[in-house]
Amino acid sequence: MIAGRIVSLAGILLLICPGCQTAGRVSRAARAREDVHLLARWLTGSFSSAEQHAAQPDDYQDIRLHTTAIWTQRLDGPWLYLEQAAAASLDRPYRQRICHLVSIPTGPVECVVYELPGDPLRFAGAGQAPGRFAELAPDQLLLREGCSMMMRRVTDDTFVGGMEGTACQSSLAGAAYATSEASITARRLVTWDRGFDATGQQVWGATKGGYVFKRIAP
Repeated sequence: MIAGRIVSLAGILLLICPGCQTAGRVSRAARAREDVHLLARWLTGSFSSAEQHAAQPDDYQDIRLHTTAIWTQRLDGPWLYLEQAAAASLDRPYRQRICHLVSIPTGPVECVVYELPGDPLRFAGAGQAPGRFAELAPDQLLLREGCSMMMRRVTDDTFVGGMEGTACQSSLAGAAYATSEASITARRLVTWDRGFDATGQQVWGATKGGYVFKRIAP
C-alpha cells in the first residue's frame, strides 16, 4: 500500500509498458482480420457429400455446394455467394445465399446471411461467372434476420460455430425456425441445418448429424 492506495497489477503493468494495452488491442484486431480472410478462403470452392451419401444413402443425399467470392473490390470484408444443389439437378439449386463475413475484433467472425431479390434462379451457376453479380448491389439484398452464423477459430485449422438462438424464421415443411451448425477446415465443411416447429420438434433436415462436404475443387 502506497499513500493509502493499492496499486493494481494492471496499473503496475501499464507503468512498466504504457503501450501494452494498445498493442494487445491491435494484436486482437489483427488476428480477427486474419481469421475473416482465412475463413473466406476455406469456404471458397466446390464441395461434395457424395462420399457420405455412398456410405449412408438412406440418411444423406448427394449434394453439391459451391461458394465463390463476389464484389472483391469492396473494402468492408469478404462477400461470398453460396449455392447448394442435388447432384442430379445442379441447374436448379435449392439454396442460394450471400454471406458477408464481418470481423469482430474481440469475438468470432460473423457471417451475415442474405437472400437474393426476385427469382434467385436467375443467378444459378453464377459461381462459375461471378461477374454476373455486377448488376446487383448489397443494398438490394434481403437480410435474413436472426440467421447470422457466428464462427470461432478454435484451433489453427478449424472454425466452429453456428446460429445463436431460435430467431431465424423458417416456414419450410411446417417449421417455425431454423438452426445451423458448422465445422470448417481447409479440406471439408460439416454443416447441420435443421428446421423445428413451434414445439421444438424437428421437421426437416438430417437427423443423425451434419452433412460432410469434401472439397473437390479449389
